[in-house]
Amino acid sequence: MIKPFDLIEVKLIIDMKRKIILGVFVAILGFLSAQAQVNEQHFDKLVLNKKEKKVFSERDSSAVIYIDTLIMKDNSSLQFFGKKDVKLIVKHAEIGNKALISGQAGQNNASDFDITINFQKLGSLYIVARGIDAFNGTKTFPNGDAGNVNISYNKDGVSPQTANKKDKNYLFVDVTPGGLHVTPNLEITNIYRRIASSPPGLIGLPQGQIYSGSPGKEGKVTITGN
Repeated sequence: MIKPFDLIEVKLIIDMKRKIILGVFVAILGFLSAQAQVNEQHFDKLVLNKKEKKVFSERDSSAVIYIDTLIMKDNSSLQFFGKKDVKLIVKHAEIGNKALISGQAGQNNASDFDITINFQKLGSLYIVARGIDAFNGTKTFPNGDAGNVNISYNKDGVSPQTANKKDKNYLFVDVTPGGLHVTPNLEITNIYRRIASSPPGLIGLPQGQIYSGSPGKEGKVTITGN
């Protein structure tokens, strides 16, 4: 005959097993979801002609891009949109003049970049991870944070310099936060203009909100040779 205490013990064991199974299932789903949000691509050779753009705008929040040979001619660009994190690995790079790599994460914030690159030729390369200014009076977000940029270059190739943009091998990284170039007077004028042209109250402003004029966070830059 099964005693009441035995039934309670059996029920507790069953409940515990169910919780363990559920926990494992949730962990697997979380892992698969995290993996699905990373866009990983490999290019044997990527050539961008003069002023040509290569845009990465897939819905994944992160991107990992492997490029065996990257050739960027004058004024060409690699642009990342909607990417919080960008990892870029380039085994052989030939960069012309005024080439650009830029990234935006959304909500006025910039992408974080982790770049490993072997420069075989370098005219001038601009890496832009700059926060975007908020614009009160339209649907917007607060002034954006700049990204953090980590660049590791191969010392066996060309070593970049950051001192003189008129010389060869120039590398410039922009991690300026949003909101540095917006004056309070301009913001107030814009807000009053929107309110005056709208029905009573703050209906003329997005969600009735006025965003802070405080700048976003400045990013950090690390450049190392290996």
